[in-house]
This record gives sequence, structure tokens and C-alpha cells, in this order.
Amino acid sequence: MLSKRIIPCLDVRNGKLTKGVKFQGNVDIGDPVAVARRYYEEGADEIVFYDITASAEERGIFLDVVERVAENIFIPFSVGGGLSSVADMRAVLLAGAEKISVNSAAVGNPGLISEGAEAFGSQAIVVGMDVKQVPKRREVPSGYEIVIQGGRRFMGIDAVEWAARCEALGAGELCVNSIDADGTREGYELALTRAVVEAVRIPVIASGGAGSPRHMLEALTQSKASAALIASIVHYGDHSIGELKSYLAAHGCKVRPPD
Repeated sequence: MLSKRIIPCLDVRNGKLTKGVKFQGNVDIGDPVAVARRYYEEGADEIVFYDITASAEERGIFLDVVERVAENIFIPFSVGGGLSSVADMRAVLLAGAEKISVNSAAVGNPGLISEGAEAFGSQAIVVGMDVKQVPKRREVPSGYEIVIQGGRRFMGIDAVEWAARCEALGAGELCVNSIDADGTREGYELALTRAVVEAVRIPVIASGGAGSPRHMLEALTQSKASAALIASIVHYGDHSIGELKSYLAAHGCKVRPPD
């Protein structure tokens, strides 16, 4: 059985690490470069970097911050935010990322997933899915709808159906973020994560809502996610990554021990 991965997420706004709740009320909380280095040293399996306003502001990602983070960590590094072309993807990879995360642009242009997979390999393409629970209707039969542009625009696209389409287009991994759970520390949206896991064969990262080690265990076991994305639980010093991994291992979840 493959080890489950613990992945701290760095939401970055104007070059600063920031955190909000349900995509609102963001507060700047630190230097993303220093924080990324600390999580690497604590034993994170990967780091995810999102420039959270790039798409809404219709601008490119802050490559200088990407470069500085890449210089300070030696684990897989995924970068997303405002990437809308193969040229954008290439620039991020050349800045030091191992993976590209596409979200809003891929919803508007699904061919971007295939183009990226063809250019760089499926293993380098992560599709981020920002999802909100809504009343079930014909176009959203699962009751989970794709929302883009940092939670600002509902798309009338069923999240589970979109996940399967992303896999068919060449995505190597999916990151499923519940807007309803984001930043609440009340637990992951387990039903959403499990529905996506059961719809695809590629790895699925659970995102949004981790407030305790138990929440992570639930996402990795009950929902069968391949990885747990975390933010507030480590950003505010509630737990170290080593503590989280020790808890998971003690409860029978296979993780890579911290160095």
C-alpha cells in the first residue's frame, strides 16, 4: 500500500502567506518562503503553493516567490494560480515547481489539461477543484458544483462528472477543495471526497476543513483520499507535521516518517 501524503498548502496573496474561511476574510500571516522551509524540515511530503488572486485579477503568477520557495525545499512542489497556457506552465516548471495546478482556466478551456499532459506528462498536471454543495438538479446531480475564480463564479458543472472528465483529459491528480469546509477546522467534506475517489482511478487529494489529526485520518481512511491538504492546523501552530504523522501512524495509516 502506498504511503498517504501530508501536504501543507500555502495560499499566497501579494507575495504574503494568507488564510481565510470559506474563501473570505483572508488575513496575511507570514512569509511563504520561511513557512515552506519549516514545513519541509518538519517532514512534509509535498508543498502546494496557490496564488489565490491571480485568476480573478487576470494576471500571471508571482514567479519570484515560486523561485524562492523552490530554492528552500527539496520535496515535490505544486504551483497554481492564473495559469492559462502551456507557456504559463512551462514558466512555473522552470521556476522550480514539479507539478502544475490548474483550476479556473481548465474549466474554461478543458483542452488545457490535455495540452499540459502532452507537453509535460500527466504526472505533472494537477487539477484543482473548488466545490460547493448545492441543491441537486439536472446539471448537478451529485449536489456538488464547480465554482471558479476563487469561489466567485458558479459554473453549473457537476463536480463528480468534472473529475471523471479531467482524468480522461490526462490529469494525473485531483485536488478536491470544499469551499463549505475551507478554513472552518470542522473536518473535511468526506462525502464529496469519497464520491470523487470512487469516480476516478488517479490520486485524489482531500482539501478544506482539517482542524484535528482525527479529521485527517477520516479523509485518508473513510474517504480513501491519497493525500490530505492542510493549512490552518499547522499555520497557527496547533500541530507540527511530525505530530500529525505520529497520530496517523499510531492509528494504522501508512505515512512516510519525518526525517
